[in-house]
Amino acid sequence: MCGIVGYVGNRKEVVPIIIEGLRRLEYRGYDSAGIAVGNGHGLELRRAPGKLKNLEDVIRERPIEGSWGVGHTRWATHGRPTEENAHPHRDCSGRIVVVHNGIVENYLALRHELASEGHQFVTETDTEVIAHLIEQQLKSAAESGKTLSLEDAVRRAVRRLTGAFAISVISAGEPNKIVAARNGPPAVVGVGEGENFVASDVPGILHYTRNLYFLADGDMAILTPSGVTLTDFDGHLIERPLQRIQWDPIQAEKGGYKHFMLKEIFEQPRAIRDTTLGRISLDTGRVFLAEMEISDEEFRDIEKINIAACGTSWHAATAGKFMIERLARIPVEVDYASEFRYRDPIAGRNTLGLLITQSGETADTLAAQREMIAKGSKTVAICNVVGAMIAREAHGTIYTHAGPEIGVASTKAFTSQLVALFLFALHLAQVRGSVSEDESRTLVEALSLLPGKVREILHTCDSECEALARRYSGARDALFLGRGIHYPIALEGALKLKEISYIHAEGYPAGEMKHGPNALIDETLPVIVLATKDEHNRDSVLRYEKTLSNIQEVTARSGKVIAVAIEGDTAIRQLVDHVLCIPAAPELLLPILDVIPLQLLAYHIAVRRGCDVDQPRNLAKSVTVE
Repeated sequence: MCGIVGYVGNRKEVVPIIIEGLRRLEYRGYDSAGIAVGNGHGLELRRAPGKLKNLEDVIRERPIEGSWGVGHTRWATHGRPTEENAHPHRDCSGRIVVVHNGIVENYLALRHELASEGHQFVTETDTEVIAHLIEQQLKSAAESGKTLSLEDAVRRAVRRLTGAFAISVISAGEPNKIVAARNGPPAVVGVGEGENFVASDVPGILHYTRNLYFLADGDMAILTPSGVTLTDFDGHLIERPLQRIQWDPIQAEKGGYKHFMLKEIFEQPRAIRDTTLGRISLDTGRVFLAEMEISDEEFRDIEKINIAACGTSWHAATAGKFMIERLARIPVEVDYASEFRYRDPIAGRNTLGLLITQSGETADTLAAQREMIAKGSKTVAICNVVGAMIAREAHGTIYTHAGPEIGVASTKAFTSQLVALFLFALHLAQVRGSVSEDESRTLVEALSLLPGKVREILHTCDSECEALARRYSGARDALFLGRGIHYPIALEGALKLKEISYIHAEGYPAGEMKHGPNALIDETLPVIVLATKDEHNRDSVLRYEKTLSNIQEVTARSGKVIAVAIEGDTAIRQLVDHVLCIPAAPELLLPILDVIPLQLLAYHIAVRRGCDVDQPRNLAKSVTVE
């Protein structure tokens, strides 16, 4: 959940490097922030509760300098978000400093043990025990007349930790060295010329280097100005491929937009195009998924698919269920990843596991993947970050190529996931022979037109949604309705509104209105209805007609209806208060267009309410602990 940045090298101004890196990772946590740097006088710390700007104010009042150091921006798990609990944390001597992302599950037992040996604790955090454990290892070695390196002390310490952690450690006793270790949450090491970096996510160091090592669980990295050494927790040398990241650092900037979220909403035409690029043939209608270690024969033998995901990715997964079952004719079960492994799920050799995660490091989704593999299933990952843990453990990966997504509320990652799911469903259908060549060509051509259609929606709906925000930003509640494949989009629209505007919002299948939600409707309740249709699909037209009946249920009770409908639909305008129009598309692709007005509406309402759109309270971008 937290952001870590570390630097060691030949630059004199290390503090601005770390602060700038933390700024790019502030989406990972913004309850407090801190920095520790090493110089000829030892280690100096500055910390502050609240957002990163508070730490910058402290540093302006009490400047520090150093040639190496680590910084941290926190999303609180253990201990309140106070200056005292802010990272970095020190040992008793003040010569060991640790920053940590994750949860040490056995910290209370370790704390009691260390306290009995004379260690004094000053915070409520689990992280502080790590600094004391490292100090204890160094002290025990010295008492035996031995000299222990910082990396060996860290190795001994981490072997005593239970839980998930990514840490970076520096010591006044070993200048110009950072030791990083990973067991669960992500950690990347950047390699430069005469300087090296460590971070919990790529954007934190992308402005300085694109050459990265992605650490795996059980990896340790020792960074000095002259190089990087990778070992396991037992000290054995290991090799990891040095990967070249193609993201342009400017992609992680706001680019003139008021918020990252708005920028990322408007990046969706590009993100959708990049997700399809090189994967479809307009001539033949074929889909090509290159990064697969699963043969066509194995795909044909699949009897069931288990999908696991969290949050917005779960909504994409639920829409993906409709795509896969309709095209490939394979039964699909969708689970919240946090629940999957706790219900003894049915999986095996003929069951495929499909994992969906923007970061590729979501703890619950990784745990679900490992449960699937343990039961004999092969897994495919849909992921945005090249080299992420979930991709390394999967038997096949579909990278979404959405680029860095900084806003906590996912937008372009979601639509890219829907595109990836559609590509996967169509590829599976082609391998299994459940879709004709003509239908494949029609669908692929429709897919290729989506970027232009999304651009059109952005152009026409942005100002309309801004106007609606002026009218409905004072609402206390909102209801989102959809049928079939549009129901998960209703869920996503409700999630977007609640997470960034703090308005209570719920998504419901429109057909369930009579079973409870009708009780909520009055003249103050905005009801957002997905009332789109594919004129060439009989089931879609029937769904649309049923949705019109649901709209009449709402208006009969004085509810205010905002409908998302197809351009040229004159009938619906007679029934609702407002219409947001989108272009026509095949039924399975309509959800990708449906969601754009919902994203814009949530954004403008949140801005109107004065909310922090990019960093909503109590949330972080990447949930890397359970």
